[in-house]
Amino acid sequence: QVQLVESGGGLVEPGGSLRLSCVASGIIFSIANMGWYRQAPGKERELVATITNGGGTNYADSGKGRFAIARDNAKNTVFLQMNSLKPEDTAVYYCNARGTFLRKIYDYWGQGTQVTVSS
Repeated sequence: QVQLVESGGGLVEPGGSLRLSCVASGIIFSIANMGWYRQAPGKERELVATITNGGGTNYADSGKGRFAIARDNAKNTVFLQMNSLKPEDTAVYYCNARGTFLRKIYDYWGQGTQVTVSS
């Protein structure tokens, strides 16, 4: 059974920081491509950042220079460090794991963690 469990969300003032974590189980984490996505009320889910199994990273323009994605394969965990947060960063943040295993494509999602940026 695959599980992606996010944590670290909460309420933060504009300009503040949060660090999200996602612990994965049931997959071979080291070969998975991991990502963070977010969905604000009334909007579609959008990419925040991804990190490949080789450590390559990609960021949406909205988070470049403010967000950093990292992974710890020994702990089956992917992180999203978010700095200089803005009210428009308010959303539910979802962890994603995707890749191929035994020639089958997989695409798993966590349950999400709420991030609210407000004074």
